[in-house]
Amino acid sequence: MTAANSSKLIFAPAGSNKTPQADQYTKGILSRSQLSPSPFTQFHTWFTHARDSQSVHQPETVCFSTAHLPSGSVSSRYVYLKELDSKGFVVYSNWGSSRKAYDVESNPWAALAFWWAGLERQVRVEGKCERLSDEESQAYYDLRARGSRIGAWASEQSKVLPEEEGEREVLEQRVREVEERFAGAEEIPVPGFWGGMRVVPEMIEFWQGRESRLHDRFRYLRDGDGWKIERLSP
Repeated sequence: MTAANSSKLIFAPAGSNKTPQADQYTKGILSRSQLSPSPFTQFHTWFTHARDSQSVHQPETVCFSTAHLPSGSVSSRYVYLKELDSKGFVVYSNWGSSRKAYDVESNPWAALAFWWAGLERQVRVEGKCERLSDEESQAYYDLRARGSRIGAWASEQSKVLPEEEGEREVLEQRVREVEERFAGAEEIPVPGFWGGMRVVPEMIEFWQGRESRLHDRFRYLRDGDGWKIERLSP
């Protein structure tokens, strides 16, 4: 490392090849002839490949990014994709106290980014958010482990747990209170502040890694009732 770079904690990390050069992507190509006219069908195809691959762990993991207005401050977090339907991509979370709730309340635009390293693929989604109905949210909520359903009630997501009050003990006390409230109940109602959020896409990009960073990129843009497909420069 040169003197100019000696103060940098990280400089040119190179994956597995132990040189300053990034790993090469060689596992696939993407051409227009391979694409479905529908980005939802195309995503389902790629997601199925990722799900069935031994090299991709939890392909439903997705980076969900939001931005608050008027500041423009951006925040990101990893969540799980739980549904894909003819309208869009659905994630579930707390929409009462979380940072993403704060953002979406002021600005409905959000972005999703999937990275499937084992296939050297990524998918990006941009669109507006819309809440699912309580009935739709209840259907998924009922599938969750009981502890997770209790936790959704107990956690005021993203709010500070005061050190002087015991930090985690505050949360665990809330859990005990919710467990007592629903003791003996098999069915637990979904909290009104918790549920599904659908990202209705205006743009979906499919990215396949290629050698020399000359990746294959195709973007679907909403065009009336259909979709326009464009190849992008890497």
